[in-house]
Amino acid sequence: MPEEQLQQELEQLQNVYTLITEFLVQYSFRLVGALFIFLLGLWIAAKVSNLVTRQFDKHNIDVTLSSFVSNLVRILIIIMVAIIALGKLGISITPMVAAIGAASLGAGLAIQGMLSNYAAGITIIVTRPFVIGNTITVKEVTGVVQDIFLGMTVLTNEEGEQINIPNKHIVGEVLHNSFANKLVETKFNINYQADPEQVTALATQLLTDSPKVYQEKGIHVGINGFNSVGIEIGVRYWVPTESYYQDKYHTNLTIFKALKDAGIEIPCPVREVHIER
Repeated sequence: MPEEQLQQELEQLQNVYTLITEFLVQYSFRLVGALFIFLLGLWIAAKVSNLVTRQFDKHNIDVTLSSFVSNLVRILIIIMVAIIALGKLGISITPMVAAIGAASLGAGLAIQGMLSNYAAGITIIVTRPFVIGNTITVKEVTGVVQDIFLGMTVLTNEEGEQINIPNKHIVGEVLHNSFANKLVETKFNINYQADPEQVTALATQLLTDSPKVYQEKGIHVGINGFNSVGIEIGVRYWVPTESYYQDKYHTNLTIFKALKDAGIEIPCPVREVHIER
């Protein structure tokens, strides 16, 4: 009985060996050819991708757009080579393409929101309404652009917070790009007895001499309006976004001290209460 079982196992091993040998004899050259084609395609894809990247760098094109195009070219070449390799093995790709198309349609419907982010990301990369290092404001969110991805744009603020904005919320919205700086708007009142020309000249001189103020975009100080408290003075200037609040608070304190030293009073509202008996 054990001898019969041993004989059966030996026969099974012989059948497996024969099957493997016949497969290798029949398909070995196809496998080697398909593997060679695929490896050659990977090498060509890497070379072409690097060539595209060098050309973009040579013409000083944005690094995000360069990375996107080079990766897209590499993926397309790999897909084409894989199709050729499968054909070398005698595998029909027609049913596979149909299956991939059906699966892509279902996946597209399932991840519609993600695809809209990717489409918006491609629009941002191609049109370049902003680049890394610019200061943008969208949907009342402001920050310095740190990275631009296909699905989202990453901002940072002065506190070091990372803000991830899906690209579909950027494309089609009102976008403010102040590049590396941000506008500061300040208002304060002076008495009607004070000389507004003296105040505006004093504030303008302080802002002009301040190393924290970005001078190239201009400084504006003037009478913004009139109210029951006094003459309202408006101040507009630019500071680097990375130190916006720090520079704003420091500049406001400097203006306040200068007004106090010059004897210019900043009035406050006064309410009179009359009690009748």
